[in-house]
Amino acid sequence: MSLKKTTKRLVSLDVLRGITIYGMILVNNAGACGYAYAPLKHARWDGFTPADLVFPAFLFIMGVSIFLSLNKSGFDWRVSIGRILRRTFLIILSGIALKWVLAWIATGECNTLENLRIMGVLQRLGICYGIVALLSVTVRHRFFPAIIVVLLVGYYLLQLFGNGFEKCAENVVSIVDFAVLGPSHMYLGGAQFVDPEGVLSTIPAVAQVMIGFLCGRIIVGEKEIRTQIVKLAVWGTVMLILGYLWSYGAPLNKRLWTSSFVLVTCGATSLILAMLVYFIDELKKSRWTLPFVVVGVNPLSIYIFSEIVGEAFRKWHWTTLSFDSLWQPLFGNYGGSLAYALAFLLLNWLVAWFLYKKHIYIKL
Repeated sequence: MSLKKTTKRLVSLDVLRGITIYGMILVNNAGACGYAYAPLKHARWDGFTPADLVFPAFLFIMGVSIFLSLNKSGFDWRVSIGRILRRTFLIILSGIALKWVLAWIATGECNTLENLRIMGVLQRLGICYGIVALLSVTVRHRFFPAIIVVLLVGYYLLQLFGNGFEKCAENVVSIVDFAVLGPSHMYLGGAQFVDPEGVLSTIPAVAQVMIGFLCGRIIVGEKEIRTQIVKLAVWGTVMLILGYLWSYGAPLNKRLWTSSFVLVTCGATSLILAMLVYFIDELKKSRWTLPFVVVGVNPLSIYIFSEIVGEAFRKWHWTTLSFDSLWQPLFGNYGGSLAYALAFLLLNWLVAWFLYKKHIYIKL
C-alpha cells in the first residue's frame, strides 16, 4: 500500500492547518454582543459562507496528515494499529472532557452529565480519524475512490428518501440523532432538530477525510512539485464544480453535512493547498508563514485553549465589558466585535508562540 517514499513535514500543510485554527477562533468569538460580519457567521440552514469552510477544511487536512504519517511505516497495521486506537480514544475523550469543562464554566455545576452534549468538533475528528486510519492500514488504497462514492451517494439517497433536507423532526438525520443521542445530549438540546456533528452526518465527514487522504497520496506520490500543484488544482476544480452542480439536488448545508457540501469544501481546500504549495514549495516564498506555522504545529491544543478561555471570558462578562468600554466606542458595533475577535486571536497566538519557542508540541 505504501509509496515507499520518505515524507517530511510540509510547511504548506502546517500553514493551512494554522489558517483553519485562526478561522475557528475568529468564527467562534466573532459575535461579541451579537454583532458579527456575515462571512464570520454560519449559514442558518441551506447556504454557504466562508465560516462554513473552516471545520471541513480541517477534516480534509487530517486526511492529508493521515497519509503522510502512516506512509512512514508503510501502512503496516502491526506497527500502526495500536497508535491509531490510542489517538482515536484520546481525541474523543478530549472532546467529551472539553464539553464537560465548558458546561461546568457556563453553569457552575460539576454534575452536568445528564445534559452533556456527546458529540462535537473533537469527537467528530476522533471518529473520522479512527475510521480512515484503520481503513488505510487494512484496505487497498485503490478502493478508496469507490468507498467515497458509496458513502456520498448512499448518504444522499438516505436524505432523498428520508425527508433529509428539511429542517423538521421528520428529517432522517434528526430521527437518528434523537434516537441515538437523545435530545438532552444534542446541540442546544435538539432545538435545531439535528446535531451539527451528529451520528448520520458522520458518514459524509468520513468521506471528507478520505478525500484529503487521497490528496496526501498525490503530494507524496508525485516527485515534481508542479505536478502536485496541477493535480491538486485540477481535482479541486472538479470537486468544486461537481459539488455546486449536486447542490441543485442536495443543498449545501453544513448542519446536515450534505454530500454536495463535502465536494465543495474539499474542492476549495484542495485549491487553497495547491496555492500554498506553489508559493511555499515551488517559489520558496516562506518568510510570511511563521505566524501560521506557530499555530499549525499545535492545532488541537490551541483550539481547546481558545474554547475554554472564550467560555470563561463570556461567563465572567469580560467579553461584554471590553466590548462596551473599549472596542465598541473605538470601532462601532460590527468593527468592535471584529476587533475583540482579533484581540482574542492574538492572545491565543501568544500562547502558541510560547509553546513553539519552547519546542513544546502537544499531540492528541
